[in-house]
Amino acid sequence: MNISELKVLICDDSILVRKKLADALKKEGIVAIFEAKDGVQAVENYKTIKPDLVFMDIVMPVKTGLDALVEIRAFDADAKVVMASTIGTQSHLVSAIKAGAYEFLQKPVKDDDIKKVLAKVISG
Repeated sequence: MNISELKVLICDDSILVRKKLADALKKEGIVAIFEAKDGVQAVENYKTIKPDLVFMDIVMPVKTGLDALVEIRAFDADAKVVMASTIGTQSHLVSAIKAGAYEFLQKPVKDDDIKKVLAKVISG
């Protein structure tokens, strides 16, 4: 798969974080970028869009990223969901991995981390 063909869903309750991630993805050649502001929207958007990759915040209102991850993985066992968080990273890391997270990134997410994740997705 070519990087420009990837569909990516960004889920974060912060519009600034979503914009920063979207800008970084655009720089890498991603054109199909979708957004969600909470876990409920993320699950709905995942089922509709069926993205190749999801960047998901853990701590969000309405439904947490971990709860959304569990629902998304129940819908699609092959879902590639990258969890990102600043709060209580170590405990969230274990929970995210147990729930089937594809990767776990420390916020603020760096451009190099995004490149590594994209390369991993492209290589299969």
